[in-house]
Amino acid sequence: MKKIQYTLISFLSLLFILVSCQEDDAEFGEVIAPSNLVVSAEIAGQDNANPYGDGTGVVNFTAIADNALTYRYIIEGVESNTISGDFQNSFSTLGVNTYGVTVVAYGTGGVSTSTMIDVEVFANYSPPQELIDKLIGDGTNVWRLKSESAGHFGLGPVGGTVVAEWYSAGADEKAGVGMYDDRFIFNEDGTFTHITDNTNDDPTTDTSGTIFGRGGLVSEIASGGTVNGDDVENVPYSDYTADWALIAPGGVETISLSGTAFISYYLGGNHTYQIFDRSTPNEITLKTTDGNGDFDWWFVLTTDSEDADDSFTSIYDSLIWSDEFDVDGAPDATNWTYDLGTGDNGWGNQELQSYTDDADNVIVEEGFLKITAKVDGSGYTSARLKSEGLYDFTYGRVEVRAKLPASLGTWPAIWMLGADYQTNTWPASGEIDIMEQKGQDKNTVLSTVHHPAVSPGAGDSGSTQLSTSTSEFHNYTVEWTPEELVFLVDDTVFHTVVNSADLPFNNDFFLILNVAMGGTLGGTVASDFTEDSMEIDYVRVYQ
Repeated sequence: MKKIQYTLISFLSLLFILVSCQEDDAEFGEVIAPSNLVVSAEIAGQDNANPYGDGTGVVNFTAIADNALTYRYIIEGVESNTISGDFQNSFSTLGVNTYGVTVVAYGTGGVSTSTMIDVEVFANYSPPQELIDKLIGDGTNVWRLKSESAGHFGLGPVGGTVVAEWYSAGADEKAGVGMYDDRFIFNEDGTFTHITDNTNDDPTTDTSGTIFGRGGLVSEIASGGTVNGDDVENVPYSDYTADWALIAPGGVETISLSGTAFISYYLGGNHTYQIFDRSTPNEITLKTTDGNGDFDWWFVLTTDSEDADDSFTSIYDSLIWSDEFDVDGAPDATNWTYDLGTGDNGWGNQELQSYTDDADNVIVEEGFLKITAKVDGSGYTSARLKSEGLYDFTYGRVEVRAKLPASLGTWPAIWMLGADYQTNTWPASGEIDIMEQKGQDKNTVLSTVHHPAVSPGAGDSGSTQLSTSTSEFHNYTVEWTPEELVFLVDDTVFHTVVNSADLPFNNDFFLILNVAMGGTLGGTVASDFTEDSMEIDYVRVYQ
């Protein structure tokens, strides 16, 4: 039973004791019962051609009453509380079915008014067995937030396609706030179990923990905790059981939880979680919109134990091409050529630099390639090296050891472009960004792929925290196979993209190294900027 239910019962019991046992009447103020309770139901996709909805089974309810403080919906025996009166429910029984919905409006002193309406809803989604098997397993699957992996939790714009586009939690960044000890079980009987404290080996004897939630929303289900900015940490909350179902609104596989059930971070709203990615074994990526409609939130769940071996083993071990930058002077002309000029020549992105092949912008010194962006009058110069026409390849492991520029506004990149880009216009040619760094965030690095399904304007991206990216050398790697593209920093995987015959990542690509200035990812250049460099120790390709 939800903690809010315990709170209500405790309050009513206390009220009864005070009224019955004290000689003097307590002063509680005027007790007013809600009146004029009206409930409406909007069935998703309902029109003249689809009188019972579009088959998703989603119904949006609205309750309005005079003098109501809160509302409770009772649907198929499950009770759910809402302060606003708005509530969404997903009915998953196949076919057209009629459901009775009871709504209770509560006023001061706990007095209430109730009503009941019937809704006739059509549901036609039958989830694939492999998805059911993945969630349930053999009946022992226990899911948790993959806290040890960067990007396990984040937020982005509503309707976005990039996981954690605006914020991405670093590995174990949210330790101690009440979310990493939560466990989630999708039971075969359709019930969902949320264990809020898994520190005890026997959760049946320790059924009370804490949760993490969004300020102004988590108060819908619990009180207490510590306010930290927009969040409320370590809110006392007991284990509970709700219902779960698989639905597919708009054709998107979605987990629907009943009542106020949630996963990892309480966000209010409709408690539905889109399945953004389920291709990785023992892992699933979920997306949901918060109750304020402000952000989309992302969660990476895993069934692996916390001490599971996350080491990565490459399938490519033969070095077939490299540049160790061990000869001072200009870069090796048999390995590298240049893009020259301004963005008018094709790279755009509102970048501010002009590319040159001058030694001031690109040189090999003391075993390192140095690509230097510099102030040049009212503008900037830099360099962009590429192996186009000199070395193109399909599949392999690319490893680049580099130290990045620290100045705000610099946009360093280590990447690859489809070799047929001149006849197969980008993004159809494909782009593999092994490493990029935003100009305003020098503690994070990104890896992204671009192709027609996600570009222009977006990409399939992942990020990881790396506070020493500008002070130390790190290995930036992509393992590119016919099945997937795996991105790593210092041999630790933080982003994986499934490859397929429908994507452009099955053809020749060439290598590019550059430092841009400003632009869509670089942002505002520091006013005191003079020059800064990306230093590269080596570039190696294995097959």
